[in-house]
Amino acid sequence: MEFLHQSIFYEMAALLALASLVGVLGLLLRQPLIVSFIAVGIVAGPDVLGLVQSTEHIELLAEIGIAVLLFLVGLKLDVQLVRTLGAVALATGLGQVAFTSIVGFFICLALGLDMVTSAYVAVALTFSSTIIIVKLLSDKREIDSLHGRIALGFLIVQDIAVVLAMVVLSAYGVGTGHGPSGFGIAGVIAGGVLLLVSVALFIRYGAEPLLARIATMPELMVTFAIAWAVLLASVSDWLGFGKELGGLLGGVSLASTSFREAIASRLSSLRDFLLLFFFIGLGSRLDLGMLGEQLGESFVLALFVLIGNPLIVLAIMGYMGYRKRTGFLAGLTVAQISEFSLIFMAMGLSLGHVRPEAMGLVTLVGLVTITLSTYMIVYSQTLYALVEPLLAPFERAVPYREESAGAGEVAGSYDVILFGLGRYGREIAKGLTAQGMSVLGVDFDPEAMDRWRKRGHPGLYGDVGDPEFLSSLPLRHSRWVVVAIPAHPQMVTHHDVRLSLLHALREMGFAGRVVLTSTDSPDTRHLLHAGADLVISPFKDAASRAVERIVEAGASGRPTHALAGAAGKP
Repeated sequence: MEFLHQSIFYEMAALLALASLVGVLGLLLRQPLIVSFIAVGIVAGPDVLGLVQSTEHIELLAEIGIAVLLFLVGLKLDVQLVRTLGAVALATGLGQVAFTSIVGFFICLALGLDMVTSAYVAVALTFSSTIIIVKLLSDKREIDSLHGRIALGFLIVQDIAVVLAMVVLSAYGVGTGHGPSGFGIAGVIAGGVLLLVSVALFIRYGAEPLLARIATMPELMVTFAIAWAVLLASVSDWLGFGKELGGLLGGVSLASTSFREAIASRLSSLRDFLLLFFFIGLGSRLDLGMLGEQLGESFVLALFVLIGNPLIVLAIMGYMGYRKRTGFLAGLTVAQISEFSLIFMAMGLSLGHVRPEAMGLVTLVGLVTITLSTYMIVYSQTLYALVEPLLAPFERAVPYREESAGAGEVAGSYDVILFGLGRYGREIAKGLTAQGMSVLGVDFDPEAMDRWRKRGHPGLYGDVGDPEFLSSLPLRHSRWVVVAIPAHPQMVTHHDVRLSLLHALREMGFAGRVVLTSTDSPDTRHLLHAGADLVISPFKDAASRAVERIVEAGASGRPTHALAGAAGKP
């Protein structure tokens, strides 16, 4: 190990290699990078390999990473955002934050923590990781589902709560004395007002024209965004408000521009890279002996997050008229704490409000909840099937919000029942209708269903993965069930809704033919072997060609697959 410490370059090379190795192992175990990165810090720390020696360099990169992370959070907080949030997102988000912080505070007191530490830990338990949730829902193709969009809504509410918590901590920091500027409390407050006014004027007059000029050179936009985030973080820290608030303010100042999405997409990878050093530094400072002494407390708090957070979301959504299934799937997204929980505790530690033991406790809770909740979300359908009999109290006798979305005229028989009303599904329906077939559309997206019905087509709001819903479909006289839901490689490795639907239809005695969607040849062969009558590909079969294949397969009566054909849009 002495060789690695001869140069900071050698040490960084070893840390990056270790991070890559642990990251691959985490990927195989379906774990988010946060868990892998903290594990890297623990392994590289003094209790295991002792790789981390250049703490100043790691802390510098970590501080830049936090500034960029909070800049990206601020970038999402458009000043018009609160107006666009739905009632369910506000009610669920605020209800979950209030429930977790209040109940968590009393649980911490019962565990023997002092009042200040209990308050910090309770607030830290309220934050869920938007990064992790968006990644998992995207992988499962549920980001645009009803529960996915509701979850994103209340995660935005949590992001706003993060901002408020950071502001409160910054106010505490000002109240403790002088900032590095040496202006005193009155001078710090005056400097803060001047900073806010300057940023407001920049938002009003300078942000859009400046970014429009910079956007002509995309590489410069990335440099400017990082410079702006670090500059405001530095000014804010110099005034005594902390780097975190300055990073947030930098993002908010650009949030109302038309370039915010471009900036966010370009910075996301850099954010993940720089945050590696925050988690390495965090993990390397953890005392494994101290963590062992906190297993009991962390187990209690982890159970509270894993069970209590989803239950309060389920209860609020049930009260507001959503089905228990929708509430359950949305509730699973808050069954973990986030990177902001650790940053929040790190701020409290830097201000002297909490001890390192509290930081270690929250980190341990984070490792447990992030690890377990990942599997809970990945296998959400299976988990719901196990606990569904226990969830009746969380659903109204008439779940009116989803009943209204599901209302529609579906009397009679239909030649084709079509799942998935995206662009590809709509074009297939158009072609089938032109062939003289009657089509019943099914989708779990209320907006897609609304567009479908406005065009005069019969439709049902429902989820392909819900067995109760499948039994209510008019399958008896249908000749085809077409699943135009885009396939995803990870479907094959865990819960595959296409195969679940196929097996459910066969168990129900459906005598018609089933068309599934795939994007590659091995998956196509797997679906045909499982019993699909026809497999089409959005990339190889245009919707018109897919319709021709369905008609041809109906005439021939033989199973077939799509390995060639015209290109089409999914």
